[in-house]
Amino acid sequence: MAEALAILQKYWKHDKFRSPQDEIINSVLDGKDTFGLMPTGGGKSICFQVPALMKDGICLVISPLVALMKDQVQRLQNLNIKAIALTGGIQSDEMITLLDNCEFGNYKFLYLSPERLQSDWILERIKNLPINLIAIDEAHCVSQWGHDFRPAYLKISNLKTHFPKVPFLALTASATKTVLDDVILQLGLENSAIFTKSFARKNIAYMVFEVEDKLYRMEQILKKNPQPSIIYVRNRKSCSDTASQLQSLGFKATFYHGGLSVKEKEKNMSLWMNEEAQIIVATNAFGMGIDKSNVKTVIHIHLPESIESYYQEAGRAGRDDQKAFAIILTSPSDKIQAQNQFINVLPDKIILTQIYIKLCTYFRIAYGEGINEQFSFNLNHFCQKYGFPTLKTFNAIQFLDRQGILSMSQEYSERITMQFIIESKEVIRYMSLNSNEEPVILSLLRTYPGIYESQTPINLSLIAKKSSCDEALILSVFEKLKNLEIIDYHKKSNDATIIFNEVREDERTINRVSKYLETQNKQKVAQFESILKYINEKKVCKSKLILEYFGEKTETDCGICSYCISKKKKSNDGSVVSEKIIALLKIQALNSREIQKLTKNSEDEVIFALQNLLENNKIAIKPNNKYSLKSPPQTSIKERE
Repeated sequence: MAEALAILQKYWKHDKFRSPQDEIINSVLDGKDTFGLMPTGGGKSICFQVPALMKDGICLVISPLVALMKDQVQRLQNLNIKAIALTGGIQSDEMITLLDNCEFGNYKFLYLSPERLQSDWILERIKNLPINLIAIDEAHCVSQWGHDFRPAYLKISNLKTHFPKVPFLALTASATKTVLDDVILQLGLENSAIFTKSFARKNIAYMVFEVEDKLYRMEQILKKNPQPSIIYVRNRKSCSDTASQLQSLGFKATFYHGGLSVKEKEKNMSLWMNEEAQIIVATNAFGMGIDKSNVKTVIHIHLPESIESYYQEAGRAGRDDQKAFAIILTSPSDKIQAQNQFINVLPDKIILTQIYIKLCTYFRIAYGEGINEQFSFNLNHFCQKYGFPTLKTFNAIQFLDRQGILSMSQEYSERITMQFIIESKEVIRYMSLNSNEEPVILSLLRTYPGIYESQTPINLSLIAKKSSCDEALILSVFEKLKNLEIIDYHKKSNDATIIFNEVREDERTINRVSKYLETQNKQKVAQFESILKYINEKKVCKSKLILEYFGEKTETDCGICSYCISKKKKSNDGSVVSEKIIALLKIQALNSREIQKLTKNSEDEVIFALQNLLENNKIAIKPNNKYSLKSPPQTSIKERE
């Protein structure tokens, strides 16, 4: 392993491998098919990047996540390692050039989606490459029992025919025993070496707290732990709203979601990464390739959709092996809200067909056409136009994406088009009278010679570069020219790009994949029930619950989760606090903050006492979030006699 360690030190500045990275690398170097189950933060990419650099040839990396592919390629390029990703939106002629580079340019990594392998000409080109390793990232997508099944992954096994002596390396961060066995079967891994790392994160305290005031509870947690923190929410509005609320309390907070422009994402991410902001409030769009070791606290203020997604998001805490906290704050209404958000919005076959047909109509795609066509897409506009519910529509399009029928990239963009509507001599006269705007107008005219004849798409960053002007200034010039009726100018916001991977065939297309929709919906319901069990189970260690979900058995409680701490508190002096609370509630109903003030006990002591009283049915929580004594059961006349 001396050479492998030298590569690790040279490029990644680490002195040793984490277990089982070294074992996986050895297995791959021995030419064996290998399966690596490594929970989030375990360093999966090192397992194929290091052996690929040790061998002649190129490593083929198959991944479903465009953002992750781009991120890894950029990181490799920053290390002066030659890498390419064949992502959506690349035209055929450009793709030919990129594949030529792979064949003749001494490249080390080629990233592509499994859907790309379904293109015969791309497969033919790949067969001519000196492939030294085939790495399948997010390998759980191969299995129908996984949480993100993609049928295109089933075709990966065909590569065995073309590369019989090249080892396959399947990697995933989350798979149950059933999924693991299915992945090995579906990929055709032969005599595979299996390496699993325990899902136990001994330094993470998993906490679940029932609270009536989530903002107040967050404030207490974040003041107590002023290190970098992530707060996960379920929608974009909650991102900005929660960040604003925290800022009003004096915290330095920013936010991140899929609706931000690339520049806004980079700016907000930089604030948090450089610790100019303590907190980043984010949707699950945040997390790909995030490698910040000293995150102290991850808080979910809305229920996650599955144990798998929760484990990955919670696992972004404590990567420095210091004690960290993964906290879910819940309230009585959360279950109904989550049910509406995760289960009631699952599309059935009928609405999936309707949405697909209307999507084709929306982009004016005729029957039998549309393959490889790319469009900017605004989900809200589409739903308003056809009267579709937004979340159900998003889930339907995401399902079509996972089936490879289309590809949806959720990147916010602003599409700008314009046309000059006055004669060129009048434009020249205007420039002579407004010399401060001349660099912008000249850059437009030189870059887009057809801008007088038709509406022309404008690359704002290119014009900014050529004119040496700020983008905000350029947009103000555009608005002024529009108001003066010098240009016809349109600016349209899009929150996604859609590429059609197949010709339009309406019901035939949907009938082919509808069986997977039924399986997916059952899986989603089962996952939702598992997260409810995790939240509601009050008599089992939280870490133990997570381990059991992934098929790991342990007899030992973690000692640091909310259950373990409450058990310690109860065995200490919890009864005294409980008696104080009961005495107060005999007089009137109170919320937890009022109880804390009146008992003069710490917030943790009050919360644990309240949870204990709730569990034992001695108190109840009212719709107004106030606690009251539980009414004794009514007895019948016969019982009284």
